Amino acid sequence: MTAPNTAPSRDLLFITDWLDSAHAQLPTVERHIWLIRIMDWLREGEPVTRLTQLLGLLESDPTRRDKVVQTLGAFWRDVDISALLADYGFAAHPSFLDEFSARLGRRILPLTPDTTDLGDLFDLLFDDANDARWLGRLERPALQQLGDLFDEAMRLHRHQALGWREVCFDAIQCLTTDLRAMGFSQQFRPRMGTRADTEFDEAPTDGHTGSSPAGAEAARLAFQQLPRVAERLHALALAHAEQDAPLHAWPDAVLHEARYLRTLLDTCEQAALGIHGHLEAHGISIDIVFQIDLLRQRCERVSMLLGLILAPHTPPEMQSVVVSMVKLGRARRSVWNLFRQHYSLLARKVAERSAETGEHYITRDRAEYVDMLKRAAGGGAVLVGTTFMKFFLMALGLSAFWSGFAAGANYAVSFVLVQWLHFTVATKQPAMTAPAMAAKLGQAHDPAGVESFVDEVAHLIRSQMAGIIGNLAVVAPVVLAIQAMAWWTWGRPLIDTPTAQYTLNSLSLLGPTAWYAAFTGVLLFLSSLIAGWVENWFVLHRLDSAMRWNPRIRQRLGAARAERWAAWWRQNISGLAANISLGFMLGLVPVFAKFLALPLDVRHVTLSTGQIMAALGTLGWDALYAPGFWWCVAAIPITGLLNVGVSFTLALRVAIRSRGVRVKDRGALWRAMGRRVLTQPLSFVLPPREGSSAPGVPPSAGGGASS
Repeated sequence: MTAPNTAPSRDLLFITDWLDSAHAQLPTVERHIWLIRIMDWLREGEPVTRLTQLLGLLESDPTRRDKVVQTLGAFWRDVDISALLADYGFAAHPSFLDEFSARLGRRILPLTPDTTDLGDLFDLLFDDANDARWLGRLERPALQQLGDLFDEAMRLHRHQALGWREVCFDAIQCLTTDLRAMGFSQQFRPRMGTRADTEFDEAPTDGHTGSSPAGAEAARLAFQQLPRVAERLHALALAHAEQDAPLHAWPDAVLHEARYLRTLLDTCEQAALGIHGHLEAHGISIDIVFQIDLLRQRCERVSMLLGLILAPHTPPEMQSVVVSMVKLGRARRSVWNLFRQHYSLLARKVAERSAETGEHYITRDRAEYVDMLKRAAGGGAVLVGTTFMKFFLMALGLSAFWSGFAAGANYAVSFVLVQWLHFTVATKQPAMTAPAMAAKLGQAHDPAGVESFVDEVAHLIRSQMAGIIGNLAVVAPVVLAIQAMAWWTWGRPLIDTPTAQYTLNSLSLLGPTAWYAAFTGVLLFLSSLIAGWVENWFVLHRLDSAMRWNPRIRQRLGAARAERWAAWWRQNISGLAANISLGFMLGLVPVFAKFLALPLDVRHVTLSTGQIMAALGTLGWDALYAPGFWWCVAAIPITGLLNVGVSFTLALRVAIRSRGVRVKDRGALWRAMGRRVLTQPLSFVLPPREGSSAPGVPPSAGGGASS
């Protein structure tokens, strides 16, 4: 019965002894461990209650309080507080990969308290996910007691007239100097003044899209003024403090300079946001996006420290600063947040570039539907040659890597040929059409938007069916016809019996075909991402402009040909990247997977159909009576469904995330889909009888179906 009362007493006895062990002469690392242990003790119970108990123990014993103040004073003496305020949470090297490496290191490697870096020590002191919550619940009396305790300790070794505010001014000076350097950096300076909705971007343009000389000049002046204004503000505040005036009643000169500094910060932040306009038009750079966020965070840090310095009641402001720093420390430990934050803009641009291509794959009327069938038939004809070339390469008996490389080259050449002939391969469509559909979700909050999305789903499913039917309707009979011609001409088929039997065994639905088909859908999706990334890289580095205007290229090709080449590459770079990457992934990924003993292979519906028909042409009509053949036939629709479904689902997911679309009305979307299936089931299969149900771009406008 006494256990519930002894535990609190034991806890109080421990913290009393621990407070009494405080001593200013303790080595630095032991002082840090002393502080860390106090924080651990607070979190072992209810932190707010325990902090109240701790403060009560200090107030009740002046000797104990004096020892703690002396220890804290030695602590403040040996650490750099302004470095914490100026640098904590910011990457030492403004690069995405450097920050990724730093965060990964913090996740894996332990920190040591034997340091004078207050940032590292701050992570050790506040390493619990709930620290920000209970710190935010502290009330005014406890905050005042803590403030008095730390202020008294700081004044033991820092005799500046401004007291603890001096370190805030030091941090502001460091931050504004960093901001000035970032504003004049090579990455920012040429891109300033490119946003059309900023207040300083109303002057006539200089000939570049969205750029403004007046906006750029205003931004450069703001960055240039920042350190000077911060220095003047410090001098005015110091002069006020040296007159023994109260630091919570600042004169008008200080307040005016502070307002001016905030105005400059707003201008710099708007200039940084304006760089996004340049990136949208000229390609996304993850490092530049990362540096824009760093600049904005530094501006916010300066504003936060200004608020702390000028606050008439400092404890609540100090509480807000500490809570903000704790939250920032927690966020900086997350590697996933870094990717989600800084790749969203690149993902959006990749999705938008895919969406432009994807519009060419969605049929919305009968004419487009018939045209899709024709182009899919052409793609199927090309893949007939791909099928027999694959068997030929297998017969060469190459080593594993070179066999995979040759197969990849075969696929890549075939897909590029399909693109140049303006044909289509059905399975390439979903990863391209999903981003185009994601745009419809932006209006999913109203009934018209829901119906528009359902229309787009119906168009897409109908287009996919047309593409697959067109591919298979040509591949199957043409492969059989070629095999029959080989029997008639040479008295034997183009592939031997063991190869045909192996083909049927490997493509049977009873094996891992479904799993391999789903994995192939992942590769189809990855090829669309690679296409968008390569096109963004091409635009970012302005390679089309270089091809058009580079003197050596123009001299060698001529002005007219250089212009045609630049336009051709700009139009086709995405398709080439998608087709070549997909081809080599289909050929080489199974080789590497086998080397690593991973159960991964590829099953492409059109190529699989061609191989099955080739095997039938070798084994003859007797194969129709074998169950193994029909298990392969049954695998064809499953393979097509998984190829299409997996790639489309992944692409739609990325497109939705990149646009920041929060689909709150998923139930409404599903109900609308159900109503459409019940009331108009043929709309998912056949095109409308008259006109077009939605504005679309003619499929042939894109100049290729595998882009």
